[in-house]
Amino acid sequence: MSEVMAYVGLGANLEDPVAQVTAGMAALAALPRTRLIAQSSLYRTAPVGYAEQPDFINAVAAVKTALGARELLDALLATEQHHGRVRTFPNAPRTLDMDVLLYGDTQMHEDGLTIPHPRMHERAFVLVPLAEIAPRCLIPGRGAVGALLRGLDVTGVKRVESPAETA
Repeated sequence: MSEVMAYVGLGANLEDPVAQVTAGMAALAALPRTRLIAQSSLYRTAPVGYAEQPDFINAVAAVKTALGARELLDALLATEQHHGRVRTFPNAPRTLDMDVLLYGDTQMHEDGLTIPHPRMHERAFVLVPLAEIAPRCLIPGRGAVGALLRGLDVTGVKRVESPAETA
């Protein structure tokens, strides 16, 4: 299989979120038949959905991979589990969350895997870091990241400039 450019969203809000997201990036770089091409800055964001939890640290990575979309998802889920991810309820606090956002220009929906990731086009915590590393990126069926980002409130997405800001 030839390589495909894929984008992965990472987030954490438990057990040293900066370290969790950084470890998630390292795990991505170590995946077989996969190369880490770019990674965004880290961003502090308010929780979405269930608000009674700590802020998140979010980032996006670009990878070139020869893994299929399902293989990539399975590798991400294994990484989450390795980092102590427990799925108690939707939008619950988590040690590490890794999502396949885009996989080339693929559009698919099957059990447990929808690409492009649902609602990514509505979420500033995804589009801000994605725009940082891939400003001309197109989300199939939705449009250009830059245009989508202009329609969102980004005031709650703050770039983490130093480790002191993550405490």
